[in-house]
Amino acid sequence: MKKRFFAAVLTAAMVIGALSGCGQSKTQKTDTALETEIAAEASEEETGYNEITQVRVAYMQNYASLWEVATAINKGYFEEQGLDIKLYAFQDGPTEINAMESGSIDVAYIGPGAHKLCIQGQASIFCFSHLGNADCVMGLKSHGVNSLKDLKGKKVAYASGTASETILKRALSSVGLTMDDIEAYDMEVSNMVSAMVSGSVDACAAWSPSSSTIVSELGDDAQIFCTNTTFADEAADCEGWVCMPGYVEANSDILVRFTKALYEAMDYGSQEANYDEVAGYVAEICGTDKAAALEQTGDGAWLDSKTLLKYLEDGTLKHYYEVQQKNFIDAGDIDKEVPVEDYVLFDIMEEADK
Repeated sequence: MKKRFFAAVLTAAMVIGALSGCGQSKTQKTDTALETEIAAEASEEETGYNEITQVRVAYMQNYASLWEVATAINKGYFEEQGLDIKLYAFQDGPTEINAMESGSIDVAYIGPGAHKLCIQGQASIFCFSHLGNADCVMGLKSHGVNSLKDLKGKKVAYASGTASETILKRALSSVGLTMDDIEAYDMEVSNMVSAMVSGSVDACAAWSPSSSTIVSELGDDAQIFCTNTTFADEAADCEGWVCMPGYVEANSDILVRFTKALYEAMDYGSQEANYDEVAGYVAEICGTDKAAALEQTGDGAWLDSKTLLKYLEDGTLKHYYEVQQKNFIDAGDIDKEVPVEDYVLFDIMEEADK
C-alpha cells in the first residue's frame, strides 16, 4: 500500500513538473523539491511524523539484550514512532558506554554490572527492562572445583566492570572469600568459552549464551554453582536502556518515542505464548538458531508495561535501584550513596505512558 501510494504521488509530481516546463518562476517549486515534499507528507500520513529519525542502538548478542528491541523492530513499533533503528553489536556494557561517549552510539542496552557507571554519572537510565538471571559462576569438576569454596587459589576468568565481576564478587563473599583469594584473569566473556574448554582456567563468571555453550561443550564437567536468583533476597540485578546525560536534554522526545515502542514490545514479548516468535527475531539478529535463543528465555523476569508502570508508581522500581546501588557499595565498587533520581530518568518512563 505504501509503495503504491508513493508511486501515485510521485507520478503526479512528474506530470506537474512536465507541465511547468522551463518557464518556471522563482516562486514555483522544482520537480525535486515537490517530490521531496510529497514524500514527506506521505511519511507523515503513515507514521504521524514528518520525518524519520535514525537511532543508533548498541546491544549484546543474547536474548535479554534483544527481546524488546528485536520485537519492536519486527512488529513495526519503532516505525510507528517515526524511528529508524540501526543495531550495533558489542561485548559488554562499559564498551557500549565508551561508544556513546565517542558519539558513535545514541542509546544502549546494558546489563547489571555496567549500572555502576550510571551511578558514577557516566550514563543515564531512561527505561528499565527487567531483573536479570543470565549470569553465573561455574567451575570444572576435573580441576577440583566442586563448590564456591573450591575457588580459593584457582584460576578464575571474569570480565571487569560488568555483571561477570558483580556476580563473582557476590559469590566469593557468600563463602567468605575475596578477589585476593583467587587467581583472577580478566577477559571478555566471549573468550571464556575457549578458556574453559581448553582448561586454561579452572572456573569463570559468565553470562548467557556463553555459559550455555560451555555446558554444551563440557557436559557434566562444567558445574554451575550460582546464578542471579541465588542472591535474590539481597540483590537486584537491574538491566535496561541508557544514554549519555548530555543526550537527554536535546533528545528527550526521541527517548520518549523509543520507550513507547519498547512498552509495546514488552507487552508482546513478555507473553510466554510469544517466546518462540521473539526467539526467532533474536536468532536472526545474532546469526544463531532459534533453539539456542529459546534456551535463554529464562535469563530474566520479563515484564509487561502495565507491571513496569505499577512498579514505577508504587516505588518498587526505585527500590530495585536502591538495592542495586547498595550492592555496589557493599562490594566496594561505589564510594558513596547517590540519589537514584540523579541517574534514573523516571520522567521519561512516565511520559512514555501518555
